[in-house]
Amino acid sequence: MYEQLKGKSQVEQIEIIARDLVATISVNGTDGEVTIADKIFDILSSFPYFKANPTNLWTSQLSGDALGRKNVFAFLTVADTHKTVIYHSHMDTVGIEDYGAIAELAGDSDALCAYFSTFSEDPEVQADAQSGDYLFGRGMLDMKSGVAVNLVNILYFSEHMDVLPGNLFLSVNPVEENDHTGIIEATHEIKQLQSKGYEFVTAINTDFVSPLYKGDQTRYVYTGAAGKILPCFYIKGRETHVGSTLQGIDPTLISSAINIEINTNLDLCESIFDEEIVPSSALLQRDCKDFYNVQTAKTAQLYFNTFLYEQSAKQVLAKFANVAQSAITSVCDNYKLRLSRYQTSIGISTETDIKVDFYRFSQYCQYLDDKGYDSQALIADFINEQGALDRRQAGFDLINYLELKTGEDTPKVILFLAPPFCPHNFIDEDSRVNQVLDTVLADFSDTETFKKRRFFPYLSDSSYLAMRETADEIKDMLTDFPMSDTIYPVPFDTIRSLAIPAIDLGVYGKGAHTWKERLYKPYSYGVLPELIRSFTKRMLEGEKQA
Repeated sequence: MYEQLKGKSQVEQIEIIARDLVATISVNGTDGEVTIADKIFDILSSFPYFKANPTNLWTSQLSGDALGRKNVFAFLTVADTHKTVIYHSHMDTVGIEDYGAIAELAGDSDALCAYFSTFSEDPEVQADAQSGDYLFGRGMLDMKSGVAVNLVNILYFSEHMDVLPGNLFLSVNPVEENDHTGIIEATHEIKQLQSKGYEFVTAINTDFVSPLYKGDQTRYVYTGAAGKILPCFYIKGRETHVGSTLQGIDPTLISSAINIEINTNLDLCESIFDEEIVPSSALLQRDCKDFYNVQTAKTAQLYFNTFLYEQSAKQVLAKFANVAQSAITSVCDNYKLRLSRYQTSIGISTETDIKVDFYRFSQYCQYLDDKGYDSQALIADFINEQGALDRRQAGFDLINYLELKTGEDTPKVILFLAPPFCPHNFIDEDSRVNQVLDTVLADFSDTETFKKRRFFPYLSDSSYLAMRETADEIKDMLTDFPMSDTIYPVPFDTIRSLAIPAIDLGVYGKGAHTWKERLYKPYSYGVLPELIRSFTKRMLEGEKQA
């Protein structure tokens, strides 16, 4: 690859690499993630610096990963200093199903550009395609162009070591689009370097940024990462024949009531001035019937994507618990009214118990213990009997198991957490990182309009480089996170000890995670790489430059 890059301009170098990476389909959860890691390693190994210093380039396979996915690491080292900047990016993408009939073109930027140039159904995307300023393709925006920017900046500094005042560590990671396993395991590598005395002054993520509204030309810079929890509701009703439907308790009614109260509810959002705060959204809602019959459902499942900004998981779960209990009460009250009306209409009066209990998972375990069961022993038995567990389904399956083993069959709702959990972090206003960033952005403001915000509005691997959650908050959260050590071990102590100020200086474009995904070249390949290099040098030059 180096021979293709040699003598080319910065913009040309980045585009060559980005096109090559996009042509290599690397959908999350497929062996394409292995192929792309090998390609990135091969690109880096062609650079003269790593030919001369081969031990500064390595991979690390994810432990127990069935696909053999791996992290790629590269290290530019400078004598007489331990100050280090991290560049990091992810190599996986979402799927290509949304391209439909032209899915075979998902990795062909030129073919997609030609297609969208005649795509009159969307005048904006058509104009972008005709402008020559945009590159199309799955991952071109999220985030293979970000990888390419990092690789070219590594190449630049490796050929200009005289202007690099400190060390530069590159981490390219798989599995970002769902469980963040790549960066989680990379923290162990970073921790080893920290234990050798390397001081990580900042980490730069090149994940994408986008306009917030039509015509928005602002380049957003994020000085922190929102966290995430996945609150789940196990809902058990009372099944019945459809001919006596009011004698049962339909769990789908409870599920729907909870969903209405939580899904996109802005009243449950945090209120933070001048930040893009995203409400919760349902990622799964279903009953658990496997086939058609005339029996109502017995159980239902529901979970939500929920971001954390300044609040802790404990605070958010408390709000969800209150909302869920209110929804349950409303459903039960309506059942009673409908049952009374129905009985009056047919001239029959019978006693029907309409009661649904609510528990947090920790409360449910205590309830079982109080009845004489050993909930923790039962959980251990479940893990041993089940073997491999689906991370999202495991909690639901566990509760079914506990219900079966303890003979529990009363209607109930149990609130618990499932993977992933992403810590939240942000940089203090008076920090040196913020001061240097302000200086660098001012240097580039003649041609670009920048706006700083604290929280990257999407999920980010940067969540795992520092955390605002206290040890007590994590301990409290884990009581409602069944089997977390088994299905989703997060090195909380390592992340807290790393405490690396992480920012996002991202490539710019539109339509991420859609078939119209496209990257804006002039800023992403022209301005951004130089901005990152300037920030890198200033952060490594010492306090006098702040």
